Amino acid sequence: MANVMSPIVAERIWALPLSGSAVKFLQYLVSRSDFGGQLPVRQKDMAAEYGVTPQAVSGLMAPLCDLNIVLRPRTEERNGNSYRLHPLAAKYENPESMEAAFRDALVRIQAGELPNLKLPTYHQAPPVPTGRPKLQVA
Repeated sequence: MANVMSPIVAERIWALPLSGSAVKFLQYLVSRSDFGGQLPVRQKDMAAEYGVTPQAVSGLMAPLCDLNIVLRPRTEERNGNSYRLHPLAAKYENPESMEAAFRDALVRIQAGELPNLKLPTYHQAPPVPTGRPKLQVA
């Protein structure tokens, strides 16, 4: 079975305004998610699996929710802190199912039923620093 990762997040992950620990947690969420983005694990179980406190999971999840990479259910749909990855950030079984999900997500975004991702729109990578790095040992 193939596993297709969304290029939208994968190619821009370096540009996201996230800490390294939040990026690493996003990788855990993608690996733990079902195809299409559903996260079948509760927040307290994520904490146990990831080796942190439930409060730390909340702290790692908050910036991902702010960017709409992780979606919280509306209050009336909430079921034990269930979350899902945005369809444009999820993994899929194959390229065809990813393309179909992306088409559906774009229609839902335009209709106002789904928030858009809040990703930076870089046309090229930022410049790489030149010269030798200034390293010091304390």
